[in-house]
Amino acid sequence: MRSHTLLPALLLLGSLTSACAHGTSEPPVTSVDGARPGASPSPARTVDPSKIKGLEIVSDSSENGSCPFATSYPDVPGAEAMTAAMKKDVEQRLATFRSGACADGSDGADGSGGSGGSGGGELNVSHRFLVASGDVLGVRLTTQDHSGATDGRSARTYWYDGKAGAYRMPLGLVANGSRDVLIAALKDQLKGREGVDAAILDDTLSDPDSRVATLDDMAFTADGGLRVTFDRGEVGVPPAGAFTVVLSKETVTPLLSGFGKRAQRQTVSPSRSLDLGAPHVPAPAVPTHTASGDDDTDCKKVKCIALTFDDGPAAPETATLLTHLARYKARVTFFTVGQNVAAHPDLVRAEAKAGHEIGNHSWNHPDLTRLTRQQIASQIDRTSAAIKAATGKTPTLLRPPYGAINRTVRTATTLSPVLWDVDTEDWKYRDPAKVARTVIDKAQPNDVVLLHDIHPTSVAAVPEILRTLTARGYHFVTVSHLRATL
Repeated sequence: MRSHTLLPALLLLGSLTSACAHGTSEPPVTSVDGARPGASPSPARTVDPSKIKGLEIVSDSSENGSCPFATSYPDVPGAEAMTAAMKKDVEQRLATFRSGACADGSDGADGSGGSGGSGGGELNVSHRFLVASGDVLGVRLTTQDHSGATDGRSARTYWYDGKAGAYRMPLGLVANGSRDVLIAALKDQLKGREGVDAAILDDTLSDPDSRVATLDDMAFTADGGLRVTFDRGEVGVPPAGAFTVVLSKETVTPLLSGFGKRAQRQTVSPSRSLDLGAPHVPAPAVPTHTASGDDDTDCKKVKCIALTFDDGPAAPETATLLTHLARYKARVTFFTVGQNVAAHPDLVRAEAKAGHEIGNHSWNHPDLTRLTRQQIASQIDRTSAAIKAATGKTPTLLRPPYGAINRTVRTATTLSPVLWDVDTEDWKYRDPAKVARTVIDKAQPNDVVLLHDIHPTSVAAVPEILRTLTARGYHFVTVSHLRATL
């Protein structure tokens, strides 16, 4: 007999903790300030990604607990060379992970609907904008790779110079003739710090080739200082973790290249818009479907099914999906990822306006069972805040990534967890016909179906699902409506 997850999920409630100030995507660091030894690094300036015209978030993920991965990076019009660099790095990391952690043949969904944390490794690559202003774009990709013995945290920054129409490595922020001075300043601040290995430090920063690979995470603080972060083991013993040096604005400004000075200026005093020299970028179409009143479907009297879509919103896939759903007056539940909500709040508003339910799927799709209670609360609360900012309503449902849930996750939030009955494996099989057939063949009354609106192939499968199941007498309702009327 197939297990049914809907009723047990009704019982999974806990208490809410306060959100911590930052998400889990930023690695812990030991900090040194070039101007004020021992002080904490100056904060980075917040960038609103929803203001970037034509922005697309390139996402991929699995829902398989034995081979869990989630990756994302931004695609900004005009910065194609930078996007290509991020794409190459992410795909290489994912290929390495899948050939290692998933090499036992388990790289496929087990169809169980998930119930616990991943037993082996996990790969998560998330993104954050450093600056998107004037002719400067900066992005940090943060990776957590749990397939090794350590937590596998690392970060890399990517820069684009719109004036020159060129992708820049982080070291490009510094003038060629000033790099030795920068290295000397970094060594001066790091030497003598607990955990720093002098031999490793000298070898790493003295060799020109090693410099490029090691100095791959450089960004400006809100007050114009230069923040340089070294990953675990790059300049010290691994147990000491990562190290950060912040050189003051006064120290670093004379060392900067022309591009570096513009990047510094746009970070400290952002322009109102970003212009990377791309051709005219049309505003993306956002559906304006409006629900006609509350759903009065009685699932005790008719056959109901709850389609759920994870990992969005995505442009343009989610907009296309909303149009498909409107044609059949179908209501569904979207389990959204916070960093994507921040990029596309207009799509989330369109979902809510059309009568769909918006649920929480964490900020950047980590396995929550690997996190502390405080980190879990941050992942969930940041996402709920983004959803409320977009829709005016706080979500009540949580879909834990990979279906991974334990006591710590349950007690970190009051949101009600939702798993699934039918796993389409659409993240693995990018075939609209196969995805549609899976739902049509496996669907039973009151089922919760797992799909993803980040995949064009999954969105393309929806019209056939709606057409066939409607003909069979099914009504498409949200998860909360299904629960309330059973």
